Amino acid sequence: MSGTGTRGPAHRSGAVYAGVDIGGTTTQVLLCTPGLAVLDRFETATPAGGPAMLDAVLGGLRGLLDRRPARLLGVGVGAAGVVDARAGRVVAASDSFRDWAGFEVTATLEAALGVPAFLDNDVNAFLRGEVTGGAVAGEPDVLGMTLGTGVGGALWLGGALLDGPHGAAGEIGHIPGFGALPCSCGGRGHLETLAAGRSVAARYRERTGRSGTAREVAAAARGGDAEARAVFEAAGTGIGRALLMTAGLVDVTTAVLGGGVTGAWDLLEPAIRRVLAEEPPVSGQPVRLVRAGLGGDAVAVGAASRARAELARRPGASAQASGALREPVPDAGPASGAAGACASGR
Repeated sequence: MSGTGTRGPAHRSGAVYAGVDIGGTTTQVLLCTPGLAVLDRFETATPAGGPAMLDAVLGGLRGLLDRRPARLLGVGVGAAGVVDARAGRVVAASDSFRDWAGFEVTATLEAALGVPAFLDNDVNAFLRGEVTGGAVAGEPDVLGMTLGTGVGGALWLGGALLDGPHGAAGEIGHIPGFGALPCSCGGRGHLETLAAGRSVAARYRERTGRSGTAREVAAAARGGDAEARAVFEAAGTGIGRALLMTAGLVDVTTAVLGGGVTGAWDLLEPAIRRVLAEEPPVSGQPVRLVRAGLGGDAVAVGAASRARAELARRPGASAQASGALREPVPDAGPASGAAGACASGR
């Protein structure tokens, strides 16, 4: 796929950024204008194995550029797992992924596309998207949390992403203190064991002996199933505690939540707000709880935003790329996809 960076007559669709979301269940590729409006999209089930995952991304991007010829400026990727954003590779991943830890994501994409590529943890990209043009647009200090196949967290402090020296800042989903159940990462008692989509399903199965997806457990809870309601009560309680931990440690009192499990917002929100009311942060400032506004597009839009920002900072950046930072970001509103329904993952 070499040469895609110059594919297509620029006068037809202008210049675009690509944003990629590689999740535990679904991989999505978006083409975005310099103002980050979504022009077109590709979505597929995430295949097994690092090479196959990148092949799916490249194939999807090829199809989009064939359908909508444009000059590709750069690619941003939000990927599940702990990533080294500076080196552009995956450091560690859960047991949902094979041959993903250590994978050289940006080098692979740049060799195939001939344009710069940038890598973020998917939750960091989610938060960047929501701060750029979603539910917390323009806010300087925010905790982002995604509830999907797993539970992830990210921090936006002083108007910039805090990724930490090892790329794991804000990962509240993998801090112990939420029981003793084994977590997908190999630890025990992490928030993910209560609040991830597959964990919701597993906790319900333990209580009842009945199997079902998180969406089905949510439907049962709405239908009056006390055991299903108890599972979401435990998830919401854990999330509330995690938000209070973050507020106490880094004094961030705005939190934006997204991911497929937030489709059960009506079941989660009461427990979260109860915990927040029972023990407010020591700062005295209440925690502001916000549901994500970009829906299933948040990670890919945030990844495209990262590519746009990085390229605009480079010496000799084109006027078009630099000017893009001054364009208003459109209000995308709730996108179709995972945020609209409770699912076992994105």
